[in-house]
Amino acid sequence: MPEFHRGRRLRRSRTMRDMVRETELRPQDLMMLYFVVETDDENFEKPISSMPGQHQLSLQKLEQRVAQAVDNGLRSLMLFGIPAQKDEHASGAYDDNGIVQRAIRMIKANWPDLLVCPDVCLCEYTSHGHCGIVQDGDVLNDPTLELLARTAVSYAEAGADMVAPSDMMDGRVLAIRDALDNAGFPNLPIMSYAVKYASAFYGPFREAAESAPQFGDRKTYQMDPANSREALREAAADVFEGADILMVKPALPYLDIVRQVRDSFDAPVAAYQVSGEYSMIKAAAQNGWIDEQAVVLESLTAIKRAGADLILTYFTEDLLKTL
Repeated sequence: MPEFHRGRRLRRSRTMRDMVRETELRPQDLMMLYFVVETDDENFEKPISSMPGQHQLSLQKLEQRVAQAVDNGLRSLMLFGIPAQKDEHASGAYDDNGIVQRAIRMIKANWPDLLVCPDVCLCEYTSHGHCGIVQDGDVLNDPTLELLARTAVSYAEAGADMVAPSDMMDGRVLAIRDALDNAGFPNLPIMSYAVKYASAFYGPFREAAESAPQFGDRKTYQMDPANSREALREAAADVFEGADILMVKPALPYLDIVRQVRDSFDAPVAAYQVSGEYSMIKAAAQNGWIDEQAVVLESLTAIKRAGADLILTYFTEDLLKTL
């Protein structure tokens, strides 16, 4: 009998390590995220200063970027829209000729098998930057549900394959499920931002989506980062209301939550590697402090190892070239 465990026997070569690897990243595990802008300038492509390598894109530039990504194996994407005009009722979100609706139609016309999942929220479309209807400084829950449902149906009619409500209003999954069913889309799935924390890691996204709140913050509807039991209550509520996929956001600082959701529910679990996670890796790599590709692979492997079936990450385009 051996006197101690010789684990190095299975690490002696790359072939051996690959053979016994427990967690594998695949192209179908990754969803890319794009910011599409309503503009008359077909060549509009504005770099996002806090997210090196990411851009706000016109519809035409989006088409070019998606074409390149599809050639490299892109399977799915999420869309965020930046309208030309904003108002208090987020009318651009549910405009049938809105920028996201046009982007969906363009993508599905070119790549019918590419899974298109628009983010369903109002913050990019409201003049005040909050995710719902505001009255006397308060974000109203129930009046917001109707607009979220209208937005989801509008995306479905444009050809979306799935919708992803990110607003964190109570009851929005049920409102969207009912609206989709009544509009003739009973088979269109909902990927709910079930567990979305009021995180400091969202900072760069606010620049990218031009969605920073004009007053206050979002702590009355996004979750307290200190809470974990609450995460399971939120996820259970969304499953009950009809969510098909449960998302945890952010990802890497909340791997314990990803694991708890994975262990507690049978539904597929998604995790969103958010803008702040992306930007920190990019900044450190640009300073020569880390090996970017190695750190990206390690961080995403950790997210999948924690239990995520799907990872939303701004690194998707780059990873597809190497996976």
